[in-house]
Amino acid sequence: MQQRQFYFLLIAAALLFVSCGKTNTQGRLIPKDASFVLLADGKSLSSKLSWEEIKQNPLFTEAAADSTIPAELKAILENPDNAGIDIKDDLLFFVQKDSTGGYICFEGKIKDADLFKKFNSASGGSSSEKDGVDYISKAPVCVGWDKEKFVYIMDVPGFNKMDELNQRMQRDSIDISSLFPKRDVLATCLSIFSLKENNSLAKSAPFTKLVKKTGDIRLWLNSEELYKGMGMMIPFLNLEKLYKGNISTAVLNFENGKIQLKGESYAGEELTNLYKKYGGGKVSEDMLKRMPGKDINGLLALSFKPQALVEFAKLLGVDGIINGSIQKELGITMDDFIKANKGDILIGISDLKIERDTSKALFKDQEQFALPAVPKPSFNFVFAASVGDKDAFNKLIAAGQKLGGQFLNPNSAPFQYSSNGTYFSISNTKENADKFLNSAASAAEFIDKISGEPFGGYINIQSLLRSFEKEAALDSAAKVAYDASLKMWDNIQWKGGAMDGEVMTQSVEINLLDKTVNSLKQLNQYAAKLSQLYQQKKQQEKAERMAFEDFNASDSLPPLK
Repeated sequence: MQQRQFYFLLIAAALLFVSCGKTNTQGRLIPKDASFVLLADGKSLSSKLSWEEIKQNPLFTEAAADSTIPAELKAILENPDNAGIDIKDDLLFFVQKDSTGGYICFEGKIKDADLFKKFNSASGGSSSEKDGVDYISKAPVCVGWDKEKFVYIMDVPGFNKMDELNQRMQRDSIDISSLFPKRDVLATCLSIFSLKENNSLAKSAPFTKLVKKTGDIRLWLNSEELYKGMGMMIPFLNLEKLYKGNISTAVLNFENGKIQLKGESYAGEELTNLYKKYGGGKVSEDMLKRMPGKDINGLLALSFKPQALVEFAKLLGVDGIINGSIQKELGITMDDFIKANKGDILIGISDLKIERDTSKALFKDQEQFALPAVPKPSFNFVFAASVGDKDAFNKLIAAGQKLGGQFLNPNSAPFQYSSNGTYFSISNTKENADKFLNSAASAAEFIDKISGEPFGGYINIQSLLRSFEKEAALDSAAKVAYDASLKMWDNIQWKGGAMDGEVMTQSVEINLLDKTVNSLKQLNQYAAKLSQLYQQKKQQEKAERMAFEDFNASDSLPPLK
């Protein structure tokens, strides 16, 4: 049963593309302290990518042709309905940490109870029944089901034990088995079906809000539960204040020509109050338009109130340490930093090129010891900040020169800077630093799409790929993958940081070159090309290995006479 259920959980990942619904009753069988939850919308996903299309993927066909897979699993690969589950209804995964370690759970709706029972009973396991729910358990997996729904749980030992393991590793002797106690998978599955509503996500307002949103895939991340206990690793930092009450949700949609994600973040009271008090700015469009370079590969822009950094340091309990350190080493204080900065920052990279370093490293001019040429990237970068008080900023520059020495000098590499009293820029060349201050306004299309909120970013995937063109041409397999990627990806744009009441919002958009076909179908086609390439490479390696073995076998010397 163990192997059978393991295969079934793998198949469930593919089923995410053709499953789900959108009622908050889904939260009824999810513990309220679950670390991660994934839900999928079957009607939408199946309309964008059918199971028949998934079956055409070479990796899928290879799995289906595996002679070791039982007949029942082959039937599911042919048609998931043969498992007795309703792939047109809700399917969800969640991850849970607990005192034993952790487990993952897969849930959905029963379509044919007889088929479902037949599949799960085929390879044995311990059967039981309680309160109208049937169970089959065989560690590390247990499945339970009634007339309407099913629940699979799989043990993940050690998921909640990493901190303890790190501590034990520092000792001379380690009893690893004591860190990972054996889970009673049946008891865990029973606990899901007997979960009280108040202890489930059915009563969570943020989860209710998420489930009511329309989306192909909806995501839930409870950072407080995921990172609980991490603060003990750095006891002098109040890290728990960063993740206390921290919940992130996101809705993912596969639209024509793009993958769109819209997220919301909830934080604890102290962090939320800090955001509300010092947030609300917008990235400087003027700075975005000044980004130099013929080909902008990527950039990140931020807008914040400098005083927020002081309050953030106080929240973590390190304001005294930071203030004392910089005052002692650099002769400045955090107040100097606040006064000097206006609160706008931009970091960007442009004109990336990958060239082969043809210089030869020789030993005593002996040609046979020449090292092979290696890929060497070259690019321009800019770090820029808006200036508040000029005199205070000059004080920061002087402190930076003291700290950086020759690395921060207006006339020497690798870091050179310029300032005009409004902006301060650092680059790898003086020319580039000056260009930021003096360049004409750019009309780049992405500027409007990443501005208007406290942070924004852009990655030009096309330009990054093109910089590797010569490298890809050196290998036939790499060239095929490169061409497929070049025809697929365009760019990534994101922005966010605005507060909507108690919630911080953000959005990410991954754009593809083909704007006429939905991105889920394109991802399947792209994966098919790469998987086909992977299979060809495996066959080539196998042929080369066999040829090498044949050569060794035939290369033995005949016995002397």
